[in-house]
Amino acid sequence: MTSILAEGESCWRIARADRFSVIVDAADFFRCAKQSMLKARRSIYLIGWDFDTRIRLEPGNKQAKQPDKLGRFLNSVAKKNPDIDIRILKWDVGVLSSLTRGETPFYILSWLFNERIHLKLDSAHPTMSAHHMKLLVVDDKVAFCGGIDMTAGRWDTREHRENDPDRRSPTGRTAAPWHDATSCCSGPLAAALGDLARQRWKRATDDELNHPETDSDPWPDDLEVEYENVDVGIARTAPEYQDHAQVAEIETATLAIVAAAEKTLYIESQYFASRRIAEAIAGRLREPQGPEVVLINPEGADGWLEAKAMDSARIRLMKLVREADEHGRFRIFYPVNDVGTPIYVHAKIMIADDRILKIGSANLNNRSMGYDTECDLILEASTDQTELRRSIHLERNALLAEHLSCALEEVEGALNQSGGSVIDAIERLNRSQGRGLRPVPIRDLTADEEMMAESSLADPERPAGVRYRTSSFLRKKFRRRAAP
Repeated sequence: MTSILAEGESCWRIARADRFSVIVDAADFFRCAKQSMLKARRSIYLIGWDFDTRIRLEPGNKQAKQPDKLGRFLNSVAKKNPDIDIRILKWDVGVLSSLTRGETPFYILSWLFNERIHLKLDSAHPTMSAHHMKLLVVDDKVAFCGGIDMTAGRWDTREHRENDPDRRSPTGRTAAPWHDATSCCSGPLAAALGDLARQRWKRATDDELNHPETDSDPWPDDLEVEYENVDVGIARTAPEYQDHAQVAEIETATLAIVAAAEKTLYIESQYFASRRIAEAIAGRLREPQGPEVVLINPEGADGWLEAKAMDSARIRLMKLVREADEHGRFRIFYPVNDVGTPIYVHAKIMIADDRILKIGSANLNNRSMGYDTECDLILEASTDQTELRRSIHLERNALLAEHLSCALEEVEGALNQSGGSVIDAIERLNRSQGRGLRPVPIRDLTADEEMMAESSLADPERPAGVRYRTSSFLRKKFRRRAAP
């Protein structure tokens, strides 16, 4: 079976992870991130779209001895360790909203001139582009990479309880249920993500950071290891800017994963707005023996402009895909909690069969494929790696169990009864009331929505003149299909 991973095409680098785990929802991520940073000896890199110093890392934990608000926590870590070097790189446009937040301006100003905590704003991108990757690297020994920002509105548990008293904004208001995901790794993969963080820091600031030298092991105490000694691809998106060429490894990898899926393609994404990806999915759905495609989205985009642009684009692409779905193998759902409140989906996950797992910061929209900075990790199992394939299979089923509010064993049983069909298993387990999955409705667009769907204002594709590429995996697949 041909690998989808090729350095220089569908990924930047392939590196070994001696430990690798997926973390679902921010309650576990924030707690594990805190545990890891408390073990840091030399360096902490926080590279992200947004950080809010007011958020609590363990809301509701009255036993926490360290300061729990992010800003105070980082100051405490720096104060206790004179050897620590903390680097925070934040999207420069995002800082505009930070300046209106409670105590955040205090930290921004103090960290701009701090000896151990260095805050920089990333402006090394074209106009309207966003620095969107989300990395936390500790001592180059442990790294987190995924879709969760350390900012307001992200904390939630896998139960997504209605009016959870711990799920509050820094101003005290109850926040909406939020589904998200990230990953944690150690070994050479963590060191490679450290290299990526230093590269991004240099590009944004022109400062060269040294590789930290330490024998620490900052793996979080509470995090169970899911995968051991696996090779993982690091895929990036970065727009052409100044003397830096366009990077579209994530788009190349995503198209390859769509082409590689044999029975099931399971996707969680904040958006469904990339026409190239939608057309690739439509092509697979036209095949008589193509895969089922299950897409988990939020009910609607967050914010007026995003709702107008992204929801309009989603409706158009849903129509495109459904017209191609001659065999009834496509479903698009949004999750709801026990009282029927929609759970906002911010996770960025793609799982093809029991073979490929992709997790990171990139959505299925144009920005993530070519205009923003992104980082995804791709885990791929070969035919003979039966234990790894079983683990990837269970990863998908655990996500389904969360959304359907049932035991993992129930998902496994429903899949056995349905002959492996994920769509049929969902229909068997889904409830019409309470926690479950609901179909994303499709409707006609209004005139202004048609205009927004056509506009690149909110979701630009590429800087002007940048060409698209096809991976060697896809070229081989096209040749096989064209052969007589």
